[in-house]
Amino acid sequence: MIKEIIQSKIFEIGSHKVMFDFDLSALYSVETRTLKQAVRRNIQRFPRDFLIKLTKDQWKELITVCDKLPETVKHNPVPPFAFTEQGIAMLSSILRSEKAIQVNIVIMRAFVFIKQYALNHRDLTEKLDELEKRYNKKFHDIYEAINYLLKKEKESSDHQNRKRIGFKRDSPNAQGLQS
Repeated sequence: MIKEIIQSKIFEIGSHKVMFDFDLSALYSVETRTLKQAVRRNIQRFPRDFLIKLTKDQWKELITVCDKLPETVKHNPVPPFAFTEQGIAMLSSILRSEKAIQVNIVIMRAFVFIKQYALNHRDLTEKLDELEKRYNKKFHDIYEAINYLLKKEKESSDHQNRKRIGFKRDSPNAQGLQS
């Protein structure tokens, strides 16, 4: 159950899967302010690929694009910290409570699950692409044949609906000629 909750709190920013400080602080049962303060005290442990510090513009853009964010954080003027998997692992070295350790274990398992799912999904995508390429030519030929038949049918219906030249038997001019 908690693994599913954690998976729903993993977001993608660029090519990174991240969790935000407000979600992590809720999971660790600490205030967001306290979590950020601990990170700032140990900032040397968090290089750019561990911790993404969003700008205000990036945060505003993310708010407009993402529906999964809680309403309570959308109006926060201070952009959150976004922790990658390695950054979350590093958090366990600065947050030493028993709960932080247990939560980190579950978070790491959630990240592993997502990676495995992505690998399986990528294999499936590659297989679908291969099938699409194989059958694309056949579908193209069928599409061309249908278009040819439709075009031919349209031409024949245009031929039947054209204005005829000459007299009609029921027309007054035709009767006048016969008298």
